Amino acid sequence: MYCISVNFQKNQTMKIIALDIGDVHTGVARADELGMFARPSRTVDSPRLATWLKEICAQEQPDSIVVGLPKTLRNTHSQQTNKVLALYEELKTQFPAIEWILWDERLTSKQAAQLVSRKTKSDRERGHAVAAAFILQSYLDYLRLKNEKFIDRA
Repeated sequence: MYCISVNFQKNQTMKIIALDIGDVHTGVARADELGMFARPSRTVDSPRLATWLKEICAQEQPDSIVVGLPKTLRNTHSQQTNKVLALYEELKTQFPAIEWILWDERLTSKQAAQLVSRKTKSDRERGHAVAAAFILQSYLDYLRLKNEKFIDRA
């Protein structure tokens, strides 16, 4: 029999945001205070992303921002991958106090499209935030598994 224990420090909260960066829109998701669940938050116009981040960082002071890295299914870089990497480097420079994390986002947009209708502009914009939530949930799951200790009690 195996016992799983997770290392959580009392009163430890982390503010984590995820971004699904696109040419026109960027989806945003947020983690709950315990860092267990991701929820879609909003969609920001990508040209306004740096301005929006300045406002959010001043108000909420996030600890980490997870940026979805759109690799191809063959694990190679595409034109979009290179655009996201360039923006990622620029944002890291503009906001050095924040921990920036690149996270594989393959298929998150397809997962989001299965959940959210794409009939209206509002639906399509919401889809970006849902994709960001998939990115963030994957990262949070990774953190949780990384911190688990498996103890053999047999």
